[in-house]
Amino acid sequence: MSDTVLEIKNLSKSFAKNTVLNGINLSIKKGSVMGLMGENGAGKSTMMKCLFGIYAKDEGQLSLQGKPIDFKSPKEALENGIAMVHQELNQCLDRTVTDNLFLGRYPTKFGVIDEAKMEKEANRLFASLNMNINCKTVMRTMSVSQRQMVEIAKAVSYDAKLIVLDEPTSSLTENEIKKLFSIVNDLKAKGVSFVYISHKMDEIFEICDEVSVLRDGNMVLTKAINDTNMNELISAMVGRSLDKRFPDVDNTPGDIYFEVKNLTTKFEPILEDISFSVRKGEIFGLYGLVGAGRSELLESLFGVRTIASGEMLLDGKPLRFTSSKDAMAHNFALVTEERKLNGMFGKDTIKYNTVITNLEQYKTHGILSERKMAEAATREVAVMHTKCTSIEENISALSGGNQQKVIIGKWLERKPDVFLMDEPTRGIDVGAKYEIYQLIIKMAKEGKTVIVVSSEMPEILGITNRIAVMSNHRLAGIVNTKETNQEELLRLSAKYL
Repeated sequence: MSDTVLEIKNLSKSFAKNTVLNGINLSIKKGSVMGLMGENGAGKSTMMKCLFGIYAKDEGQLSLQGKPIDFKSPKEALENGIAMVHQELNQCLDRTVTDNLFLGRYPTKFGVIDEAKMEKEANRLFASLNMNINCKTVMRTMSVSQRQMVEIAKAVSYDAKLIVLDEPTSSLTENEIKKLFSIVNDLKAKGVSFVYISHKMDEIFEICDEVSVLRDGNMVLTKAINDTNMNELISAMVGRSLDKRFPDVDNTPGDIYFEVKNLTTKFEPILEDISFSVRKGEIFGLYGLVGAGRSELLESLFGVRTIASGEMLLDGKPLRFTSSKDAMAHNFALVTEERKLNGMFGKDTIKYNTVITNLEQYKTHGILSERKMAEAATREVAVMHTKCTSIEENISALSGGNQQKVIIGKWLERKPDVFLMDEPTRGIDVGAKYEIYQLIIKMAKEGKTVIVVSSEMPEILGITNRIAVMSNHRLAGIVNTKETNQEELLRLSAKYL
């Protein structure tokens, strides 16, 4: 019997005249991890949607353990042993872990849901995976990493032969990533195969056995991980050599422009006594472990969270925001971490999402001008190099990276003076990341004050002038980027744990 779990032959898919997948061939071995890389819009998501029956393929054959498959829904794929853990988790947050595990397949006894059996099976499942999870916990109270572990356990409970992990570490700490990799390796040893979709090169080389690269709908490279290197993968992804991972940070910060003094927030999780100052034209990084309070700090600065005490000063003048509208009136902008949750209107167009924060600018005699809105959206699509068919395309149809470009373009239309960016390159490919880095540096050189949150150590060291490190909702220290290193950042991030 062949050791191939999944075989894809000549898979093609087009939308109107736009060919998204062009004759894809791929085979995944039993008990192996196949890394799947490619720029945003390269076709990775479309390929997975064809596999899971969300899209009907135009041509090609799919085989699972030698048998032809043509699933009509993700449920059918799951029941046949193919599961996917999405980057943005789709879970019933107000239900327990057990409910989420057995959703759609509750065991019954005498016509009544057998909760005792569910709990017993859930506990057995978590024990077999060495996961310390209380199955009675309500999902909303759990961290992203714990919720992700539940999804992986759910896939295993379906006796999955192949599990697709889509950007699985985008919200995980270093220790949580190690735990995830340990689980992947344990399941590999039991014969489970994985497709590992990620833009993080170091992870691809650590966990994968093979790697494939999609570019513009074509499979341009498939190699054993030991037979390739980072430069070859980048060249395959972007179609050119990317000599440097980060552009030169050649901005010159000016005078102090934005100050935070003894800021303490009112509601849990409470930030305590935060003080720092940022200069005009400076790129100020915020680093810390997941849960350290970085996002909460940005939300407090933007008027989303209530400040109990302390003050903020802009150009020496006191600020007190009671809403995000107040912050926007003072030329603040915020790119949120969870773009689908609170960064965009998923059911609307690129044009709508571009103009929504700036409608007053597109009015003629008090009436919204379709021409001005179309011009604005077209302008930002060009500036951000967003891949789309037209500005009337639904933003949900775009890849995650292109959605992020639309969101950043929306704020650029307001010409902000203080730009708060929470994980601006999360889930974005290496080529698009470089463009966003260039944009951040360009804004700083134009005199904008940029505060960037990032979980990626090389990124925070590669694009900032100074870095503030958060630890357990407090400020652990501020360092000059050129004078620090990864060890010091990690030491500071553990200061108050």
